[in-house]
Amino acid sequence: MGAQLRVYKRRIRSVTATKKITKAMEMIAAARIVKAQRAVAASTPYADELTRAVTAVATGSGHKHPLTTEADNPVRVAILLITSDRGLAGGYSANVIKAAEQLTERLRSEGKEVVPYIVGRKGVAYYNFRGRDIAESWMGFTDSPTYADAKRVADPLIESVITGAAEGGVDELHIVFTEFVSMMTQTPVGRRMLPLSLDEVETEVSGGKLRPLYEFEPSPEGVLDALLPRYVESRIYNALLQAAASEHAARRRAMKSATDNAEELIKSLSRLANAARQADITQEISEIVGGKAALDAAIAGSD
Repeated sequence: MGAQLRVYKRRIRSVTATKKITKAMEMIAAARIVKAQRAVAASTPYADELTRAVTAVATGSGHKHPLTTEADNPVRVAILLITSDRGLAGGYSANVIKAAEQLTERLRSEGKEVVPYIVGRKGVAYYNFRGRDIAESWMGFTDSPTYADAKRVADPLIESVITGAAEGGVDELHIVFTEFVSMMTQTPVGRRMLPLSLDEVETEVSGGKLRPLYEFEPSPEGVLDALLPRYVESRIYNALLQAAASEHAARRRAMKSATDNAEELIKSLSRLANAARQADITQEISEIVGGKAALDAAIAGSD
């Protein structure tokens, strides 16, 4: 039984060390969530106002812009999938990848070719493992994205939409990311970014309120050319920030669950170790008592 007791003690030390790691990661993720939430709250008003301005320009002018004009028969679409660079976040990346797969299947059922653009090592690894082509990928900034990262992602996507499917580009741009709802709720969502659906965007941003009046200089067309790239960049930046906040929340929840499980395992192993120790003590007492009885019997026989 002594060997069994040593095994239990070794496992308790190992689980205790793991518990310290998961607890530290939980605390780090909890601290980062606050910063990520502030970044989301700071970027959302800018993105909403910019969207409202783009909607006003596009609605107030009859200019047919490639970023707001839908193709008669779209045949090629791009999907921007935002995953994480690191693991240990529960089902965060798996859930958003699943949402992207569902969107991909729907678009393919409509007869459209899907061109994937991936943010995050988890998404890239998923596609590479299955031998799927990726138009372009970006890694290394998912837990703390900056506006420069969003611009780097947006530039080739805008260029592809402007080029059009007839010349090797795409007719539509969709984005799939995890929307941060609360500390306990993060929801994978898929939205079409381009061409801009003016009616849907106007309802979403303004909530049915009257649209403000603008005067455009030098012309609505020039303003639209300048605003629409900023619109895409701001929306991608906001999606990256929401995904980062969601990743930290998912990691905090996963690490808390791992810490709680480690505590329960330590308690269970401690009970088994105590039982093994008690069995050792009982066996030793039995051996002493048995030895004493044998000795007494030998002495009595000699008399």
